[in-house]
Amino acid sequence: MREPLAFRMRPKTLDEVIGQTHLVGEGSFLRKSVEKKTPFSMIFFGPPGTGKTTIGEAYARSLGIHFVSLNAVTCSKKDMEGAVEEAKIWRPTILIMDEVHRLDKAKQDFLLPYVENGTFFLIGATTTNPYISLNRAIRSRCRLLEVKPLSEEDIVTGLIRAHDSSSGLNGTPKVSEKAYSTIARLSGGDMRFALNILEVASVAFDNADEVDEAMISSIEAVPNLAMDKDEEEHYDSVSALQKSIRGCDVDAALYYLARLCIAGDLDSIKRRLLVTAYEDIGLGNPNAVMRTQLAIAAAEQVGFPEAVIPLGDAVVDLCLSPHSKAGCLAIQEAMAFAAKKPFLVQDYLKLTPVNMKEADKYPYDRPDLWEKIQYLPDEWKDTQFFKSWNSSTYEKALTENYNRMKANGRSSDLAKLKKGK
Repeated sequence: MREPLAFRMRPKTLDEVIGQTHLVGEGSFLRKSVEKKTPFSMIFFGPPGTGKTTIGEAYARSLGIHFVSLNAVTCSKKDMEGAVEEAKIWRPTILIMDEVHRLDKAKQDFLLPYVENGTFFLIGATTTNPYISLNRAIRSRCRLLEVKPLSEEDIVTGLIRAHDSSSGLNGTPKVSEKAYSTIARLSGGDMRFALNILEVASVAFDNADEVDEAMISSIEAVPNLAMDKDEEEHYDSVSALQKSIRGCDVDAALYYLARLCIAGDLDSIKRRLLVTAYEDIGLGNPNAVMRTQLAIAAAEQVGFPEAVIPLGDAVVDLCLSPHSKAGCLAIQEAMAFAAKKPFLVQDYLKLTPVNMKEADKYPYDRPDLWEKIQYLPDEWKDTQFFKSWNSSTYEKALTENYNRMKANGRSSDLAKLKKGK
């Protein structure tokens, strides 16, 4: 039984790596490291199938250095101890740790002294942001290098190489240019995904004169989106959705919404649309905020695939509505102020004031005085958190009311207010 095509086509040296010229091209850090025979500890981070582990192995082979490969998902403490003992025999050694972000803190700490004293050089591969998933001690001992999604041209190059190679498909069956392009388009920059499609096609259509675009579409019609909930790309898409709505780019927002809908992630969509509605549209169009809530309720009731209809309406509505972050920024500024400057509530605002004259107590029966009362201590009475964006007729009306009350002023002398003086 032969190994998978993607495994058979792993490059042996940096010269065979496709794409990633910023990492393996002339004058790159990895090239210079190999030329000077000076290895380094590194963390490769990027989407799945872009060659992180493969580049690590090719780097070790290009240096002519012994390497040990482990996967953080399956390796035990005993496996790691065995790698350390092997590294003590073969100097220098590179330890390649796939899915390095899956190591718990204890295992990450176990690696530190051996990386520090040069027992081995660590090369980690991760699909997550290393600044979030790896502890600072590991990061400080490694160079962080981003591995980017491959271009469609790079994917086609890899497919043709795999098709023609004696280690690959050995030229059979014949594959059309459009079929290669279709696979590249569907792959989303993931070479492993692309090679798997090619291998499936080679088996499914082994008697065909030529594998064409329609045949590829018949076995894989949905693009490869890195949208698992624990993957970085998932959170990036959620973030891009909000930023697109904030920037009023309705087409971009619909695209990122579509990605999340394809992934079936209604929970993330609901949370992000609600936050976006209140944070970025807010007082600019309160009705759009309410309509978003109704759209989310409708999406929950009907479920996918029909849920995309109310969600799409909500995204278009939010994108093209007047925007205002006035309310969001106001509460954030108030939170920062409250954290730094705590003070006691004035006696007349307390729930149950003690030993206070009736004239100085809060006038529950005088609504005509409520907006004349000072609610902050004298030292902070002129503090202003709300700063209007005047983004809509509604917000302008709020601002006019706000400015009117500011101009009228407020007082902490309740007895005087009650006397009407």
